[in-house]
Amino acid sequence: MREYYSITELTREFDISTRTLRFYEDEGLIQPVRRGRTRLFRPSDRHLVKQIMRGKRLGFSINEIREIIQMYREPPGEVGQLKLMIKRIEEKREDLRQKRRDLEETLAELDQAEESCVERLVELGVNT
Repeated sequence: MREYYSITELTREFDISTRTLRFYEDEGLIQPVRRGRTRLFRPSDRHLVKQIMRGKRLGFSINEIREIIQMYREPPGEVGQLKLMIKRIEEKREDLRQKRRDLEETLAELDQAEESCVERLVELGVNT
């Protein structure tokens, strides 16, 4: 395993900008080693970036990701992190279910509005 990764290597691997990595650093999510102005990322930083990207894909906010990462660093550790992750996943799942219900309701309203428009056009003698 490598000792360090450069910022360029991580940006290419994860298809993110250097600004994004600096943002994660500013947010305290990763803590690269500094050698002068150069940032050197340890394998643990690379792993955290991978987890951050996964959390973003799942729809977690930076604060939620920070909370999960922080729980791993401090007690209750991995067990607490896993339990929190399960809780957050269920919350996201319920949010998505609600959005699906909202979308289905909106689609039904649009169908009804379209049907009313078509009926009115027929009443006016216009072919659709």
